[in-house]
Amino acid sequence: MERRYVVADVFTDKPFSGNPVAVVLDAEGMTSGQMQLLAAEFGYSETTFVLPPEDSSNTARVRIFTPTREIPFAGHPNIGTAFVLANQVTLNNRPLPETLLFEETAGLVPVRLIKDNGIVTGAELLVPETLSCRSEVSPEKVAACLSLEPGDIRTEVHMPLVASVGLPFLVVELATRDALRRCVPNLQGFRAILPLDGAVSVYAYTLETNPEDRCELQARMFTPRMTEDPATGSATAAVTALLAQRRNTTVLSLRVRQGVDMGRASLLHSNYDATAEKPSVRVGGNTVIVMEGTFHLP
Repeated sequence: MERRYVVADVFTDKPFSGNPVAVVLDAEGMTSGQMQLLAAEFGYSETTFVLPPEDSSNTARVRIFTPTREIPFAGHPNIGTAFVLANQVTLNNRPLPETLLFEETAGLVPVRLIKDNGIVTGAELLVPETLSCRSEVSPEKVAACLSLEPGDIRTEVHMPLVASVGLPFLVVELATRDALRRCVPNLQGFRAILPLDGAVSVYAYTLETNPEDRCELQARMFTPRMTEDPATGSATAAVTALLAQRRNTTVLSLRVRQGVDMGRASLLHSNYDATAEKPSVRVGGNTVIVMEGTFHLP
């Protein structure tokens, strides 16, 4: 059986920047083992597999794989998948709701399409879980993990800690933009503290930005494979909720730049809103399609 895939760059409006995701459109009948092999073959931070929904009122069931494991939820794969599905529908002149509903291990994930003059340019998702804060880690251990000095770690707002809105990350605030630029993942440092409470990756950020950056926060994310992720929607959403709660504010909107230091600049928009009974966190951005193809499984 010939199966289709599309590769999209997420959190950007320029091809070959942002965070790439491979979206397999014809995943029905594939085993988990086949999905894992294919995700490793693509080699992107995540690959998604689109399946028929278990509940016909939802849009699709979506499974998300890194090159080494399946994960319950992630930001840029959902946004990329929604954009790809919207593009496929447009090509086939079929209607599509403004909000897609994806069934995932973490729960039901609503993804709203973003349009400009009637054309879909990106998407925005609502995270499936409220913020949870887990174990804290000493500045010394996190500094070793990122090849930094303990003085580069800022702790006034929060200690380095595991935070999650669906996928856990070890989150650390850095004192300066220069410290963020100097980050280099250290294998021994990673193994000394991770995995921890479900987190296997480190998300480092700083609030020190320049006016020309046109953002409120700069970030980098490093994986246990010692690779860097160009844009991490789930971690961005968790940090947005964390900062809002620590600042004791009910509404917070952030423009977040990531991937700049690795040459794949990304721009994410996040929003925290606690004015309703249940706080909500959304993250979104633009997306572009860069390639399409087919493959045959052996």
